[in-house]
Amino acid sequence: MSDTAPTVSKHARDVLDPLTDPGPAVAELDTIVGLSKRRGFIYPSSEIYGGINAVWDYGPLGVELKNNVKRAWWRAMVQERDDIVGLDSGILMAPQIWVTSGHVAEFSDPLVECADCRRRYRLDELPGTESITQADTVDPTVIDRLGLVCPADGGRLSAPRRFNLMLKTFLGPVEEEAAVVYLRPETAQGIYVNFRNVKETSRKKIPFGIAQVGKAFRNEISPGNFVFRMREFEQMEMQYFVHPDRAAEHFDEWLPRRRAWYEAYGVTPARLRTRQHAPDELAHYAKKAVDVEYRFPFGWKELEGVHNRGDWDLGRHMEASGENLEYFDPATEEHFIPWIVETSAGADRAAFTFLLDAYREEEVRGEKRVVLGLHPELAPYKVAVLPLLKKRPEIVEMCHRIKADLQRDVMAVYDDTAAIGKLYRRQDEIGTPWCVTVDVDSLEDGAVTIRDRDAMTQERVSADRVREVIADRMRAARP
Repeated sequence: MSDTAPTVSKHARDVLDPLTDPGPAVAELDTIVGLSKRRGFIYPSSEIYGGINAVWDYGPLGVELKNNVKRAWWRAMVQERDDIVGLDSGILMAPQIWVTSGHVAEFSDPLVECADCRRRYRLDELPGTESITQADTVDPTVIDRLGLVCPADGGRLSAPRRFNLMLKTFLGPVEEEAAVVYLRPETAQGIYVNFRNVKETSRKKIPFGIAQVGKAFRNEISPGNFVFRMREFEQMEMQYFVHPDRAAEHFDEWLPRRRAWYEAYGVTPARLRTRQHAPDELAHYAKKAVDVEYRFPFGWKELEGVHNRGDWDLGRHMEASGENLEYFDPATEEHFIPWIVETSAGADRAAFTFLLDAYREEEVRGEKRVVLGLHPELAPYKVAVLPLLKKRPEIVEMCHRIKADLQRDVMAVYDDTAAIGKLYRRQDEIGTPWCVTVDVDSLEDGAVTIRDRDAMTQERVSADRVREVIADRMRAARP
């Protein structure tokens, strides 16, 4: 672990030291919420019916951003590695899986309720609980001992009780107890119960990993902070199966690797840190857990978790199912249950982080310029093709020809709804790395201008080389 990414204690997780705190990239969360709605990144779900709490819809730009984040993750975790393969397991699985995994009994948060307004909160998210311990979350005296009150109206709070986060539904035509199934709260269990299938069909030898991107659902007590915590979200998880004696070694390799991935795609290193979970806050399956945290506008919060899960998962499923999930090493003739090192990230939270960290405001010739400095791999549109004069059919036709050629490789857009200066600003605000402008001279010399978003420099190139130039720039930018 590098000196620039110290592991901090649980008690320091939300403490903002003015001497070391880098501050958020965006001071007010509403700045990003407003931009997301205005430019088509993220909308409130079911908005015309008043919305639904903690569910969000991705607009035309948002879906491109999130898909690009998932592609970048998949490239790093699967495509560029020989030891990791992919999986797409079902959202609905046998209910016994969640009993075996401990989710039915253990997957809960401490809930408190205001006696006056009836609002409900997660105990450890209340003001004044920055140094709360796991033992405190089950202590009936903790409210009085810490002097906690309802943040909304100052009302008296109830003693904490455990609230299970699993969302239930019914499978089949009859809504009865025997038909209860759960919407998965994580993608990992689908990987564990497919361990033997994947091992046999992919012929991988330990150590190897299985990666998955998919939806998960949690009935959060107090979701919020835009898309940071939602009830329906998307996970990017990888389970790395290792020999028990080498689990600690592999854990130490994956932690800095995962932090470096965010930096490679543009997140400011000073706004990242790692925090190791204290023994009393470890999940029931974990032997060790370290979070990669980011400095959000609302404090330091988890961005991704790296966990040493031991043999909890395969061991439990082997016992409950009666199926042999051991690994046999022919070189040593050893049978053993693999240990698991997990990397668990959220596609929504990662996209949110990239969006936040890319935001900047500048002054150019006395005017405010809003820029999303997104990495070219993540930007929704890579190129905008713009006509200097939209009333000249020859210019417009040339624009569409260039755009059609670019679209064979990248997302490109044509826009003629404003003067060229405003068109540049619009593309800056949505993170488009390059603009191609076709002008009157283009009709004579066959050349166009490529403008760079960050440097604001302009380069004149032949129109028939635009696709090649953009491809070269994309390759140069790739981590």
